[in-house]
Amino acid sequence: MQWNLIISRKELKLSQVDMAKELKMSKDTYGRKERGETQFTADEMFLISDFLGKPIDQIFLRRNCINSAVK
Repeated sequence: MQWNLIISRKELKLSQVDMAKELKMSKDTYGRKERGETQFTADEMFLISDFLGKPIDQIFLRRNCINSAVK
């Protein structure tokens, strides 16, 4: 799960539908990516970073941390 992304999205009161529209993908595809079932592309990460106004490293977890508990 991309916990930092979920938290950032919810802080701005954005839904998965809002994010999916911004990235021009379906809600289901976005949801799979947010849950870590599939990976965001580098281009998608840059778009999200710009849209949320935060650096990529404050939004996305490294692949080896995705399924770990965030403390």
